[in-house]
Amino acid sequence: MLALTVFLFSVFHALHAADSVPGPWIDYPADGTATMTHYTIPDGYIAACGCVGDSTKYPTAALSQMAYGSSTAYGPACGRCFKLTLLNTYTSDPPFFPNVVKSLVVKVTDLCPLSEAGWCSGRQNKTNPGGQYLNFDLAFPSRAIPDDFFPSNESFYGYKDFGVWNISYQTVPCLSNWAGAKNKAALGSVADLGDSVCCPANPTGSPNDTCPSFSDDNSIP
Repeated sequence: MLALTVFLFSVFHALHAADSVPGPWIDYPADGTATMTHYTIPDGYIAACGCVGDSTKYPTAALSQMAYGSSTAYGPACGRCFKLTLLNTYTSDPPFFPNVVKSLVVKVTDLCPLSEAGWCSGRQNKTNPGGQYLNFDLAFPSRAIPDDFFPSNESFYGYKDFGVWNISYQTVPCLSNWAGAKNKAALGSVADLGDSVCCPANPTGSPNDTCPSFSDDNSIP
């Protein structure tokens, strides 16, 4: 019952977050650049895709709505895995370029709702404030990710958390790259939520193993 309540809250939040008609989905390349923010979710959280709660024991992220492919519930991005590599900070002055390369592989389990001017505002013909079409919203802090994953220079900037990073992303197969792939309990969608969820273990883009757009299929703006 708790899983159902959390999932329905997530769907309601995503459905009412967009403040205008969004337009066509972004057909993004397999590899590219994006911005990355982070948000907090509790252990066992059932996000928009409906992935099992044990997925939160491993690195996960929400993807900006127009790349996610649905305005609510699941979309074609659900279950996909990406290798994300930190490049430099965006909002700090001057920008911070780390002297170490930090990367991690995440599984998309959630939707970052469209907004007019926020980090998940990228559309097919409009970038977000960082000049990118995509934003990955990393679930962090997380026991799956070291506390020092994000490099910083507190003595110079006066704070540790830069909030927004420019990153590169690379689409990768989940089963050979995502840490949770070796744990069957972390794969798939919540069984008792039926057709309202979709979280494939290793989507390839084929209609046979990739989620459709819930909002398109149900004529939801």
